[in-house]
Amino acid sequence: MADYGSKGRMDTNDSLRLLPTTGCSGIELLEADTFDLHCFQSLTGTKFFVVCEPGTQHMEALLKVVYELYTFYMPIRCELFDINLAQAVQKDCVALLGR
Repeated sequence: MADYGSKGRMDTNDSLRLLPTTGCSGIELLEADTFDLHCFQSLTGTKFFVVCEPGTQHMEALLKVVYELYTFYMPIRCELFDINLAQAVQKDCVALLGR
């Protein structure tokens, strides 16, 4: 492991932040007791995250829709992006709740 100054060796968290493992694309899903964190990373490296209740289904599909909207309505500071994003999230919520 590399020496990063007088502080000595890096701890595990520093290593994960600074020295990604070769072939690792990063976090895709983090499951905690009170929430799940899903991540979608585009080919350009842009990452999209959603935090939801544990066990919520179809978040990968929602993140891909968000990415499609992002690419279609760039720059992101656009009213049409906001409207379509709200509709995509609402549509996903309706599908999940069966309403």
